[in-house]
Amino acid sequence: MGLAFLCVRLFAAADKAGGEPPGEQVIDLETTGAAYPFAVYSNIDLRRPAPGIERAVVFVHGVQRDADRYFGVGLGLLQAARLDASSTVLLVPHFLTASDPSPDGRIPLWRGGNWMQCQESRGKEAINSCGVLDDIARYLSADKRFPMLKELVFIGHSAGGQLMQRYAVLNNSEEALRKAGIRVRYVVSSPSSYLYLDANRPEGDDFKPVNSILCPGYNNFRYGLANMVPYGQGLDGEQLFKRYAAREVLYLVGAQDNDPAYESLDKSCGAAMQGTDRLNRHRNYMRYEQFLARKWSTPVARAVVVVPDAGHEAAEIFESREVAAKIFPAVGH
Repeated sequence: MGLAFLCVRLFAAADKAGGEPPGEQVIDLETTGAAYPFAVYSNIDLRRPAPGIERAVVFVHGVQRDADRYFGVGLGLLQAARLDASSTVLLVPHFLTASDPSPDGRIPLWRGGNWMQCQESRGKEAINSCGVLDDIARYLSADKRFPMLKELVFIGHSAGGQLMQRYAVLNNSEEALRKAGIRVRYVVSSPSSYLYLDANRPEGDDFKPVNSILCPGYNNFRYGLANMVPYGQGLDGEQLFKRYAAREVLYLVGAQDNDPAYESLDKSCGAAMQGTDRLNRHRNYMRYEQFLARKWSTPVARAVVVVPDAGHEAAEIFESREVAAKIFPAVGH
């Protein structure tokens, strides 16, 4: 399905835009004054930024690091939302490991799946994966590149959803973007686990601390705040929640994404403490946010879509017109 779906989407988007979208590109990102190259897919030639771009969509791939396929899914989403390259730039970052072909030998490489955990890349010039999203936001919002930019939408599905949910909680960059007049939104789709902000976990209809003897690391990062990576240090759980509650987050999951034996489902005890499968963990986390809202007197309202008849496949989620309308509510459908 992957190649056929990609081709259909690429040709459909190319016909609408009047040409074939560019392939993989390499852009220069900057962190703490140092530049580094990074591989991305985009619907425009990033060497020639279009002056009319008002919206940027950053779409993070899954555990297979198949950014080309996610680029096709992203193009399909823009098509469903009736958006094109004249107003919207789609950017799909490609997190690479040493086993992946690389278009530039200087591009940061991660160990296995640790890119989805706000972990640093290999080598002396280590780059944090959540920091990459900060740097992409900085790249997109630079005044001269897209001077009309008004909105930045971060989307992550599956493993990318894991990275996105942690990023939405932990990043310190949103406030500067909003001060610059850029609205920031996050779409967290079908992650295997979520970042919990205290020691409680689902127990029946309530949330309670668990017996750590059964799962000693259940509250370590990426599942909780203990042993936090450097990127996320500085705020406690209550502070993080109060900030996160004020951020615009849309949660997505397939109504059929309920297989506890699914191959890529995280089955570690830290993840299992959150629920049996992705749909169950999603529902538990929605209840958990309301639990924290009561605990810390911080109201939270979220947009949520459980996509009927969809499983875990990204195309099933993002082909939905309902999902396109939720992600881009200001666009006519």
